[in-house]
Amino acid sequence: MNAPIIRLTALAHGGGCGCKLSPAVLRELLAEQPASAPFASLLVGTETGDDAAVWRLDDETCIVATTDFFMPMVDDPFDFGRIAATNALSDVYAMGGKPIFALAVLGMPINSMPTSMIRDILRGGAAMAAEAGIPVAGGHSIDSPEPIYGLAVVGLVSTKALRRNSEARSGDTLILTKPLGVGIYSAAIKKGALSGDGYREMLGFMTRLNVVGADLARNEAVHGMTDVTGFGLLGHALEMARGAGLTLRLRDDAPLLAQAESLARAGFVTGASHRNWASYGQSIVLPDRIEDWRRLLLTDPQTSGGLLVACDAEAAPAILAGIREGDPRAAIVGRTEPGEPGVIVE
Repeated sequence: MNAPIIRLTALAHGGGCGCKLSPAVLRELLAEQPASAPFASLLVGTETGDDAAVWRLDDETCIVATTDFFMPMVDDPFDFGRIAATNALSDVYAMGGKPIFALAVLGMPINSMPTSMIRDILRGGAAMAAEAGIPVAGGHSIDSPEPIYGLAVVGLVSTKALRRNSEARSGDTLILTKPLGVGIYSAAIKKGALSGDGYREMLGFMTRLNVVGADLARNEAVHGMTDVTGFGLLGHALEMARGAGLTLRLRDDAPLLAQAESLARAGFVTGASHRNWASYGQSIVLPDRIEDWRRLLLTDPQTSGGLLVACDAEAAPAILAGIREGDPRAAIVGRTEPGEPGVIVE
């Protein structure tokens, strides 16, 4: 008798970065945390919701450290491991750094999953770490009711290359390095509605390392960066706006995965997209004409999403051309200007 087919996505109540706590809940939880001011070497902590912590070792070098893990958004265990690892590595690249090693974070329902599937998850994560040129040097595991996997990643960045999400300047151009729609695709996977071509497209984007961030950080015309993940484009743009004390104006035609519009119109939307809007919608101004499916794509949680880059407007065409050598769908999606911190979509 054949063993029953186990769907990873059926073992978890959510998947990918859609599992993240909503921005409103996260702000409430962090509200009474002690400030990092007493630690002069802690250059980046929790104050601006940045992608990773940064600790200055000396005048030239900093440590970048991050932890990222979630539940499966795909059923193939090897692919899940690859996606989770790529997503965790992205936080280091978004700060302008390069990873040096990682530790695995593993929680598995050991009585519900064969060990072969768990090994495949770990193998997928190790494969992406190897692609980044680093080892998975250890980790920690527990027996948990739902499958969880990710990495704690440590990297290095020079003090000159460090890029925060709070350092955008007035008049900057905003570039998005990957198209949106991963959350929409994951919702379709849950209901068996994503085509094979759609799955391959999604997997290609979610397992593409954001190494471009380390390259961009060496360009003085690049002022600020963040990776777009669980809070959606609007949520992470809002963090950038609040950190920099600026208004961000976003175009409503951000690049999308090929089937994202049709699936969103058909109602394949994650619960996290609605939670995101409920958390920060009061700080977003939308055009009257915008259709609801497009708003939901702007709040769509991205797993291993692209980088949102704030750069000098005159240098933006050349910077975009360089990014498009790795992904031709990268696009200019807005600009910054003086004003009340918030996001205006036009």
